[in-house]
Amino acid sequence: MAKVLVTGGAGFIGSHVVDLLVKKGYDVRILDNLDPQVHEESSRPNINKKAEFVQGDITKRKAWLNALNDVDEIIHLAGVVGINQSMYQPIRYLNTNSLGIAVLYETLLKIPKLRKNIKKIIVASSKTIYGEGAYECYKHGLVFPGIRPIKQLESGDWQVHCSNCNENLKPVGVTENKPPQNLSVYALSKYDLERLSIMYGEAMDIPTIALRYFSAYGPRQSLSNPYSGVCAIFISRIINKKPPIIFEDGEQLRDFIYVEDIVRATVLALEKGRKSDCFNVGSGKPTSLNQLVEILKEILDNSIEPEFKNDFRMGDTRSDYADITKIRKELGFSPMISLKNGLEKLTQWSSDKTAIDRFEKSLVKNSVFRRVK
Repeated sequence: MAKVLVTGGAGFIGSHVVDLLVKKGYDVRILDNLDPQVHEESSRPNINKKAEFVQGDITKRKAWLNALNDVDEIIHLAGVVGINQSMYQPIRYLNTNSLGIAVLYETLLKIPKLRKNIKKIIVASSKTIYGEGAYECYKHGLVFPGIRPIKQLESGDWQVHCSNCNENLKPVGVTENKPPQNLSVYALSKYDLERLSIMYGEAMDIPTIALRYFSAYGPRQSLSNPYSGVCAIFISRIINKKPPIIFEDGEQLRDFIYVEDIVRATVLALEKGRKSDCFNVGSGKPTSLNQLVEILKEILDNSIEPEFKNDFRMGDTRSDYADITKIRKELGFSPMISLKNGLEKLTQWSSDKTAIDRFEKSLVKNSVFRRVK
């Protein structure tokens, strides 16, 4: 079997990817820096005992040199996540997500012996590159609206309106051909990663696939990292007997996909992808934040009601969920875990875990935050 390097292989998604690769018989090497923000909850990171582990920083060429020897394929998952944190830590995000992948390709350019062994590269992009979702206007058809105006949000109008007729728009699934908007530093850094990867992949004749992950959740997701994702954040709040905080009216739509489904899509891309391309990885099913809270309340048998602050955050989108037609057709991927079933698995796993709620402190740090007048 091929030797696969998984960067970020001790992290939330990466550790599950490593487990599946090992189970399928691959020779796996992990490159991970064990970032304290991600791994603080456990002194024993999720490192598969059958995988080789290399600790290192992807922004340093030495780390890549230590990890790339005899590698046939790369799954690049390492990076920093969090839309709001990226807005007050732009250097960190661009350095890790954008520069990190550039260091890989410069290393391959300078050392042809390493480059000739690489048969395929998979990189983790993000749905955040799209910005606001896709919509239909009953008069003007499919439209890709820009960010909602600040004055509109300050008035408490959360809807997305057609720029031509001002009618409310109907959200639809986002396809891979939607133009990117990159409304945050995080989104921009992920778009940098995606474009650099496909550009160099084509130049080096290395098939490179960018997977645009939607809202991932599941076991091993940090419950104390306030930027890890809304499912973990809501569970952490409820465990700490605090209400989930909801911006706008809670009717904004997201696409939640269970980590095992993300992992299957990632390994399918490794095994079946034949050419450089990009794919959405989501459930294809929209869920409002209000619906998410109700499902969690039912699972946790908890009556805590969410707190609506009538606030908004700059750059937040109203609707973004995936159209997964392309990945179904070309890679044969179909999500298997329903949202309720996945949340049951996450809450069961979290039942004996420490959850330090830092969400409100993260809002204080984030200066890119507005209150409705």
